[in-house]
Amino acid sequence: MPYNMLNDLTAEYPTAPKDKLEKVLSCAFALASPESSELGLHGFPIENVPAVAKLIYNNPSVSPNNVLKRIYPYESFMNPDGKRFVNGILSSFCPENGDESINRHVVSVGGPNNQNEAEVVLNNSKRFTVPSGNATSPNVAELFPSFVDTGYQNAVLSDLALSHSVADICIIGPRGSGKTAIVNRFATIFHYNVETVSLYQDLTARDLIQQRTTLPNGDTVWKFSPLVVAAIEGKLVVLDGLHRLHSSTLSVLHRLVQDRDLQLYDGTRLLRSDRYDKLANKLGVDAMNKSNIIRIHPAFRIMALAEPPGGTIPQWITPEVLNMFIFHELRPLSAIEELKIVQHLYPNSVKPMKKLVAVTKKLRESTDIYLNSLAPSLSTRQLLRISKRLDKYPDSDFYSIVNKACLSQFLPQLTKQMLEKTLYSCSIQPIFENVQDSSINCKYDNDNLTIGNTTIARYKTNASSKVPNILFYDLPQHLKQLEIMLQDFVLGEHLLLVGNQGVGKNKLVDRFLQLVNRPREYIQLHRDTTVQSLTSQQTVIDGVLQIEDSPLVKAVKDGYVLVIDEADKAPAHVTCVLKNLVETGNMRLADGRQIISNANIVNDNTVIKLHPDFRMIVLANRPGFPFLGNNLFSTLGDVFSCHIVDNPSRESETQLLKSYGPDVSSEVIDQVIAAFGDLRQLFDQNLVSYPYSTREAVNIIKHLQIYPQDTLLDAIRNVFDFDSFSKEAQEVITNVLNKHKLPIKLSPWAGPTQKKNLQITVEKESGLDVSSPKHGKVDEKNKPHVGGNTWAGGTGGRDTAGLGGKGGPYRLDSKHKVFQVSGAEKDAVPEHVKEAARQMGQKAYKERLKEIEMTEYDDKVYNEYSLPVKHQVQALRVILNSLQAKSQERQWIKHQTSGELDDTKLIEGVIGERSIYRKRGNVDPQIGAPQLKPKRLRFIVDVSGSMYRFNSYDGRLDRELEAVIMVMEALSGFEDKISYDIVGHSGETESLKFVDKSNPPTDNKQRLNVIKKMHAHTQFCMAGDNTLQSVVYAQKTMEAERTDFDEAIIILLSDANLSRYNIRPERLAAALNLSKDVQSFAIFIGSLGDQADVLTKSLPAGKGFVCMDLKNIPQIIQHIFMSSIMSDF
Repeated sequence: MPYNMLNDLTAEYPTAPKDKLEKVLSCAFALASPESSELGLHGFPIENVPAVAKLIYNNPSVSPNNVLKRIYPYESFMNPDGKRFVNGILSSFCPENGDESINRHVVSVGGPNNQNEAEVVLNNSKRFTVPSGNATSPNVAELFPSFVDTGYQNAVLSDLALSHSVADICIIGPRGSGKTAIVNRFATIFHYNVETVSLYQDLTARDLIQQRTTLPNGDTVWKFSPLVVAAIEGKLVVLDGLHRLHSSTLSVLHRLVQDRDLQLYDGTRLLRSDRYDKLANKLGVDAMNKSNIIRIHPAFRIMALAEPPGGTIPQWITPEVLNMFIFHELRPLSAIEELKIVQHLYPNSVKPMKKLVAVTKKLRESTDIYLNSLAPSLSTRQLLRISKRLDKYPDSDFYSIVNKACLSQFLPQLTKQMLEKTLYSCSIQPIFENVQDSSINCKYDNDNLTIGNTTIARYKTNASSKVPNILFYDLPQHLKQLEIMLQDFVLGEHLLLVGNQGVGKNKLVDRFLQLVNRPREYIQLHRDTTVQSLTSQQTVIDGVLQIEDSPLVKAVKDGYVLVIDEADKAPAHVTCVLKNLVETGNMRLADGRQIISNANIVNDNTVIKLHPDFRMIVLANRPGFPFLGNNLFSTLGDVFSCHIVDNPSRESETQLLKSYGPDVSSEVIDQVIAAFGDLRQLFDQNLVSYPYSTREAVNIIKHLQIYPQDTLLDAIRNVFDFDSFSKEAQEVITNVLNKHKLPIKLSPWAGPTQKKNLQITVEKESGLDVSSPKHGKVDEKNKPHVGGNTWAGGTGGRDTAGLGGKGGPYRLDSKHKVFQVSGAEKDAVPEHVKEAARQMGQKAYKERLKEIEMTEYDDKVYNEYSLPVKHQVQALRVILNSLQAKSQERQWIKHQTSGELDDTKLIEGVIGERSIYRKRGNVDPQIGAPQLKPKRLRFIVDVSGSMYRFNSYDGRLDRELEAVIMVMEALSGFEDKISYDIVGHSGETESLKFVDKSNPPTDNKQRLNVIKKMHAHTQFCMAGDNTLQSVVYAQKTMEAERTDFDEAIIILLSDANLSRYNIRPERLAAALNLSKDVQSFAIFIGSLGDQADVLTKSLPAGKGFVCMDLKNIPQIIQHIFMSSIMSDF
């Protein structure tokens, strides 16, 4: 078969070098062999080999290696083992030509002609023809004055031009790598009008190619989608976000891409131009029109943009997708290339930007997964935004700007520390100014506004009713925030404000718009927001579809500021449609209309002109628990100028609360501020699940100001009563409020707040003695019994088990009002009666312990290890609960015959369809989607003799036993999400099993047995060390069961006493990195001197941790989860 194909290709492309075609075919059939399939490789698109041959025919100097990567972009979707296998085949048959990739660029492109073709001339003098649009493009330099040529981008354009001569193209590149800029320049060079189609998860096949609408008389008709119109008119269609599109929707495009043939829902058929021309010559154009056959323009091209799979982006590059496009993998610009662009555009900011580019380089090259994930936050787009600000405002706080761009305040503590360390290593440090924040002022009149050192002219508008007018108390911290927002606004940026709930994001935005005198439109998103509802509101009146503009469209038309609140609540694919509007000023609405910028304006009633004064301010809560919103920052963060809104400082908050409560005592205000400060710290430590913000503090003070007759307890209850349903939250909050002398009772209560329970004390002697303690009779009706010595559970009695009495053996609460005898009568009970009661109580207690399979000694020992880590267990469970809550969120299921009316199916309802409803539910996995599997977690604990020997020195063994208890308690109940086991290593063994993954401990007794076995082994085992052997053995065994789990992680708990056994740090590092499929980490909980610190520094970044205080364990494990687990939950 390869020889037959070689003969066919040689005959079709006679001038293509035969040796290169042979190499291509050898590689292609090697990659498509059954052996490759057994290794789990994607099916190689052997059908696209003729396209490769044409690429070589058009440019014979191109290497086979280069063109093969265009049809098989394995670097973007394969695991490391697969990449090594493919690289081995490529290097064997067609090694990379070292000088082939140097200085590639397009020399010239011939103008459009009647045949819709243009001639491309490359720098190697090769010429070939490509399809060309019919737009009259202005000079490229005039259209893109901010576009700076680099050698890499010129080479990419040269490669795109060659691929453009053969087929449709898909560009794969990380966020912010310049995909949109490359496409815009490509379209300009080849004279194309661009039609951008933003893809999203809910986009249906029908929305993509044809939609229903109504005529003014109520008749329903089919309307071509923008994609179909572009195919007919010969435009360049940009499919933005191919990785977000559902696979079933993408399958509709297969025939259009591969055969230029498309069947529409109304019976219309689109046909490739040459086939149409043949039929038209034979049958006539009129016959073709009557048959509803339409010609696809020969210049029509599709260019898809996508991000590579990984993290939250699923595997979308399937064998079906590989057959559709010629692929180009776009890398981020290098540090040298980025500095060249900064030097050209913003020369005044080059000096500080050299430091930031160095930071970006370190983040991109970091081996720590989560630190590496910060690199997209400092994309080329973001670097240029920072350069622009420094060029305009050179006195800006550079350290603060970088931290804002990375949203560092909301990072896990350890990752934040690693980022700070990276910034310090590149000389980016905070600046401590001598000027006090209180010196900042805000002044404005009808013409100008001045905040701090920034002055602008206030906006002139006739829509004064849309300008916010609110009560706002100027605080130094808020004024500084407003000044920074004002500076970004002057630079033409769209703003994104991120912060905890209740920190004042809406207040800040309203005050900002009030000061600059800008009218606004407001829209609040939610989980049910759709792309259609974001852009328009459709209703049916008298059988005719009526479309009402959404606030977004109104703001675009009139030049208002669009405030989008709760943006994180909407599905990520919904908010992603805003990306194109922010980047290019273009956006296609759900009703078919298009928003375009001034530079591309045309006379068309379906076009909405983007007002030059339009601006967008987006508000979002911090990502993650407890708000459970989507991580808007990860998808759109670098297209906005981000601002972190935090709670005011103590001084600013004091000033604010005094403004709201001038009559409230300063003592109460100080107590409230101190208590809320402690609660916020506990939230940062994951000990409470809600970040108590300024809003709650203000509500307490406002309540006391308006209702001075109410008690402080009444005001506090308004905020904290919700937490009465959580036992852990009750305990933590009560301790904090009691510490600051604030009254709180978090038990459930009902009835008027004026109702009080009074205690009445009656002094008298009962004159009744006590004889022998007993349990007493049980009243089946549970009636209250006061006094006497007959009934169990009574109050104020004698001899029987109850409350408030004397001489009983133990306490027994039957939930009645308590009548208490005096202390004098209780003291008068004879000693022999007290002893009998004590013995009976002890007997009952031992029986209770026996019921839970424990002895009193076991219970005591267990608490010695459990109680010290109680808060750490709670912190870990908060993290795991947040993961579980997010993963269990239900979604809308469409095409139902009952439920809530789907606003996208109004027309179908008019014509009588029944499946026009939607309802919430658990969505079934896509056909062919991988089965959801638990994460695999193995803890390797050190049970060597040194743990026992040096326990008295630094408490390492106690710390390890506490850590194991903490892990077992925290993971209890999450067995369906995380399958874990615990093994030990010592001088005698490399893998001693303490907890089996199939039978984890379920109660305290079983957990106690685990640590007792660990303790005994450390006492009696022989000396020696098997740390390396244990890690290697664990990785090999977990690799063998890798297919049963979604991800595999090893956490090694050990002391740092490795030098005694001549184990060098390099050997431990190699052991931790032995497997590509199993991630391994080491936590050192014991050290002689600085052993642990030296060892950790020698390990790869993010692989080793020193923990001499168990309170840091949750943060360390959270970091590991964030690196490995959290991204996929």
